[in-house]
Amino acid sequence: MRSRPRLLALVTGLAVMMAGLVALPTTASAAPLTKVLVFSKTAGFRHSAIPNGIAAIQQLGAANGFSVTATEDAGQFTTSNLAQYQAVVFMSTTGDVLNASQQTAFESYIGSGGGYVGVHAAADTEYSWPWYGQLVGAWFDSHPAIQTATVKIEDRTNPSTAHLPATWSRSDEWYNYRTNPRSTARVLASLDESSYSGGNMNGDHPITWCKTVGGGRAWYTGLGHTEASYTDPNFTRMLLGGLQVAAGSVSANCSPGTTPTTPPPTTAPPTTAPPTTPPPTTAPPTTPPPAATGSTLRARANNQYVSAPNATTPLIANKTSAGTSERFEVVNLANGNVALRAKSNGQFVAAENAGASALIANRATAGAWETFQLIRNSDGTVSLRATVNSRYVAADNGGSSPLIANRTSIGQWEKFDFVTN
Repeated sequence: MRSRPRLLALVTGLAVMMAGLVALPTTASAAPLTKVLVFSKTAGFRHSAIPNGIAAIQQLGAANGFSVTATEDAGQFTTSNLAQYQAVVFMSTTGDVLNASQQTAFESYIGSGGGYVGVHAAADTEYSWPWYGQLVGAWFDSHPAIQTATVKIEDRTNPSTAHLPATWSRSDEWYNYRTNPRSTARVLASLDESSYSGGNMNGDHPITWCKTVGGGRAWYTGLGHTEASYTDPNFTRMLLGGLQVAAGSVSANCSPGTTPTTPPPTTAPPTTAPPTTPPPTTAPPTTPPPAATGSTLRARANNQYVSAPNATTPLIANKTSAGTSERFEVVNLANGNVALRAKSNGQFVAAENAGASALIANRATAGAWETFQLIRNSDGTVSLRATVNSRYVAADNGGSSPLIANRTSIGQWEKFDFVTN
């Protein structure tokens, strides 16, 4: 009988040692993470790394004592079903993935203290749902080609980033975002835009953050496009920390930070850590960048610019360079919709005859026929969907015919590069 306590102590010690390989410490008062839902439904671009991401979270669960349910069934978003999970992961979801009642159930779940984890294309999801935009922190705007960049760890006290070096070099697909989340979220890591090509956030480029929303918590990372990400121990440990932060099983400061918040170390940094750049002696300028002179739409099918020469000629993607006739002012309307006002004549682009005729810049005001939903595709292109008929604008015949809003799905002729000049 006296050998039983010794055997129990040995088993317990081995379990603690194995969990310590990937587990992060929890606070004494925090409830443990026991159950996670991974949701990976896509209504747009589908990332090949989704199965890798699901498998990685399942492995983290096996090693850290929580179960994982993986689903693409939006019907699981009910108040009663969600209540059993401490965290819900949106694993590179895209497009509109929940209906109105499912959205309401998820809002209630977060408001009641639930946790949200967004991975990569979770920011390319539910553009017409304002609450979700607040939850994820920022929506996807565009991205350059996959390349190596330097990630700056701004908060090395957060359980999801505490294990990372001050600078972290890795290859991924680096998202640009439509807004900067710093004013509403705690930025944990950001990109050094000078270390790669294609960043467009004026040098302040958050890439991982956490925040509180209602009674719950949200944690998001733009990393995770590549399949290799999910075998990178630094990334998977960060993902585990994000799950625990969102679930509330570890304590973390997710209050907003308006400036980078990496504190100087209280002790000398390890000799293997790269040198840190000293802070500037003066505050950075607060003057915003100059206003854009206009935006262009370039058809991906033929790489030609869309031109609106006057109020009578239909729009057509047939110009090799961008002049005044190829520039548009993008006017933000309600519910995430936009209108395009041609620089050439100050008139709004209309989906004539409720989308049945070619687009022409001939309207003095923006009404129903001049309202478009701007769809940001995961390959960096955009598409325009006319609200009058829910059809996509197409550069017909690879740009040799006028633009018309008559397509039910997004193909190569319905994709445009959106360039701000």
